[in-house]
Amino acid sequence: MIEAFEAFVGVNFWTMIFAWCNLLVLYLFLRKILFKPVKNMIDSRQKEIDDMYAEAEKNRGDAAVMKADYEEKLNRANEESEEILKKAVRRAQLREEEILHDANDKAARVIKRAEEQIELEKKRMVNEIKNEVSEMAIDIAGAVIERDVSREEHEALIDEFIRTMGN
Repeated sequence: MIEAFEAFVGVNFWTMIFAWCNLLVLYLFLRKILFKPVKNMIDSRQKEIDDMYAEAEKNRGDAAVMKADYEEKLNRANEESEEILKKAVRRAQLREEEILHDANDKAARVIKRAEEQIELEKKRMVNEIKNEVSEMAIDIAGAVIERDVSREEHEALIDEFIRTMGN
């Protein structure tokens, strides 16, 4: 029984060599059939993943460049819009000044023409008054010449002349 137990539990040199040979054959077989294809599949997957990371990094770099370019263009567009706005405001101010200057010139011309017309009207009125006074003086002189007038009549004629001048 001890021999049977020793044979069951014990170490037999030929059994051990046969087990090692089986293990070596099994390892070579699995290496050829399983390990190399699996390793190749894992390597190809790793290469795909590395390529994806490299492409993602490249895309991230491109995106950063595009973002910087976009921000630069946006800044330039903002600067150009501010410049255009400043120019438009300046043109509007110049136009406003021009319009005000033209309006002031026109107003000055209208005022000058009105003053000239007033002056002409004054001269015309003075001339009319002179003509009327002259006619009245001629009428008075004619009336005085037609008759001999005393001092009282003369004063009465002058008073009458002044009254008629008022009407």
